[in-house]
Amino acid sequence: MSITNNPQQANTGESKNIAIISYLTPIGWIIAYVMYGNNKSAFAIYHLRQTLLLMIISLGVYVIQSMFLFVPYIGWLITILSMGLNIALLVLWIIGLIAAINGEEKPIPLIGEKAQKVFSKLG
Repeated sequence: MSITNNPQQANTGESKNIAIISYLTPIGWIIAYVMYGNNKSAFAIYHLRQTLLLMIISLGVYVIQSMFLFVPYIGWLITILSMGLNIALLVLWIIGLIAAINGEEKPIPLIGEKAQKVFSKLG
């Protein structure tokens, strides 16, 4: 199958479901990627790429916070900074999810375009 370039076709039906499911959890992303294998579309892979980078950044924040959690004086500072980053990531996640629900290929601020470049081989 080839990737569809027709926005009307790409933003409806199963492609839209794939995009929405990819935002739910890491397991949801895997399910969406498997579904994408059966229904390749530019819309679905666009959101799969964004979600993957968002999850990788979230995991990185978690790992860094965990590493410094019990370090005296620095642990609380890292925890406060990571809470702020987690709130920002939540806002970015909501923006991406809303775009997927609305059927838009709208990049997530700060990371959307980067995700398309970094994961261009995906799909």
